[in-house]
Amino acid sequence: MALTLPEAAKLSTTDLQRGVVETFIQESPILDRLPLMQVEGNAYGYNEEATLPGVEFRAVNESYAESTGTVNQKTENLVILGGDADVDRFIVKTRGNLNDQRAIQTRMKVKAAAYKFQDTFFNGDIATNPKSFDGLRKRLTGAQVMSAGTNGTPIVGDGVKDPHAFFDLLDALIGQVRGLNASNGALYANRAVIARIKSAGRRIGGYEMVKESLTQKTVATYNGIPILDPGQNAAGADILPQTETQGTASDASSIYAVRFGSDEGDQAVTGLTNGGIMVDDLGQLESKPAYRTRIEFYCGLAVFGGRAAARLTGVLAK
Repeated sequence: MALTLPEAAKLSTTDLQRGVVETFIQESPILDRLPLMQVEGNAYGYNEEATLPGVEFRAVNESYAESTGTVNQKTENLVILGGDADVDRFIVKTRGNLNDQRAIQTRMKVKAAAYKFQDTFFNGDIATNPKSFDGLRKRLTGAQVMSAGTNGTPIVGDGVKDPHAFFDLLDALIGQVRGLNASNGALYANRAVIARIKSAGRRIGGYEMVKESLTQKTVATYNGIPILDPGQNAAGADILPQTETQGTASDASSIYAVRFGSDEGDQAVTGLTNGGIMVDDLGQLESKPAYRTRIEFYCGLAVFGGRAAARLTGVLAK
């Protein structure tokens, strides 16, 4: 059974684990809604449809020509994401009256892990970092990568025709993801693009702000579908940058449409885990006078089905 982190937080057995999980929810617009399917072992193997078997009409007393479909065997591996946070005993003793120093360091470690996961969710490439997993940028190909025009398309532009042309492209992007709606997915773009979508929406309609029941966050939506910014990586660079090249434009970006699902049968984007987010208070170390908290997340990503997500390139925040 797959659980989202907001649901998992309710089942946490310790205050420390609950606090860490809730911090992940607050910091990540992906982990706050991505279902995490529990996996036995260190990988998940499944069959992906390649070709369907033949079917036909027949006359009375005729037989069918036998045929079977073919499948591709695929495997998604779990990877290890986490880190240790050490706080010197002296700091805990002398500065603990002002703030909980260990809680501060733990929260910072969780933020860093959330940023790393969402960056990898889009930009991960095991050819560059074999310890991670492939993200959507690498996984999406063919018809699931749509172009917003030879030299890109502005969102607001002239304020009249251009916004309509952009929202037509956005509708096409949503239509390329089978079954995507307000309850099961999201649109992801950087903050500059989202700001221009709001601006275009004020001119011609098409967006509104809502408070989500699952995450309790107030977000912009288009036709009810949340429009979310995956934020920045630990280095401060936008995860979805405004530096992509589209023809003569070198300041383009991409919008991703993602449908989330709980398992293989949903034919959507599903997170994988074995054990969820694990938090251990290791106490004082023998090797040095410091207290250690360890956070680990055995995680992975599966894109079940050819239309679980799509990408629109060439979006100009103008």
